[in-house]
Amino acid sequence: MIDVHCHILPGVDDGSPDMETSLKLAQEAEKQGITAALLTPHHMDGQYTNHLKDVEKETLEFQKQIDEHGINLKVFPGQEVHITGDLLKAIDDGDILFANPYNRYIMLELPHTEVPEYTENMLFELNARGITPVIVHPERNHGFQNDHDLLYKFVAQGAATQLTASSYVGVFGPEVEKLTEEIIAANLGTTFGSDTHNFKGRRYRMKDAYAKLEKQFGVKMATRYKFNAKAIINGDDIAQGEIKPIKKKKKFLGLF
Repeated sequence: MIDVHCHILPGVDDGSPDMETSLKLAQEAEKQGITAALLTPHHMDGQYTNHLKDVEKETLEFQKQIDEHGINLKVFPGQEVHITGDLLKAIDDGDILFANPYNRYIMLELPHTEVPEYTENMLFELNARGITPVIVHPERNHGFQNDHDLLYKFVAQGAATQLTASSYVGVFGPEVEKLTEEIIAANLGTTFGSDTHNFKGRRYRMKDAYAKLEKQFGVKMATRYKFNAKAIINGDDIAQGEIKPIKKKKKFLGLF
């Protein structure tokens, strides 16, 4: 199993505060059956800036510590890149870490409260450069929650999505859980990521999520999600399936 989104790199953002915690989180990842993880500290979100060279250096040190402690986990340097008007410039300046060495997939975060008006144009520009944006945790974004068609439009445009394992098993509440299920049913989900930050609410739930996915949608869907995580890491083609809009809820027409 591969985790394409986690915050276990020590001391760089609101995730793991130190190496001791990071190593314990790495041990938990191993227990979950995760063999490889893309480290995705926040970048350009207005609070955290984690430059490419710094993340690469910290990742090498973390991998060294992982190996010395006998933990079976391979980590790769990455970023959870916040969408901004400066994103293309940051790419041109060589300060963006892609999910693989071939600069094909970028883990892209939108503001939690909205989908910016320029998002569609930004996705078009990325696609024109041969870059596939992987929209992270769309089920937790208020813009997508209020307008499901936006997510369908972006995936149809060529974007991929990374759903949060915790969302799917109810950690963020029943409404987020339901939307995650609807995204999966409409083939608008591409893969899971843990988005692990700590040992409390934002912890590993990958094993539980894949067990539920297999039970609810079948072995083929679970296999596809695992395949896509590996494809993102390797820069290969993903398998999205035939997408469809999320069905709108029928409004109750009362008589009073």
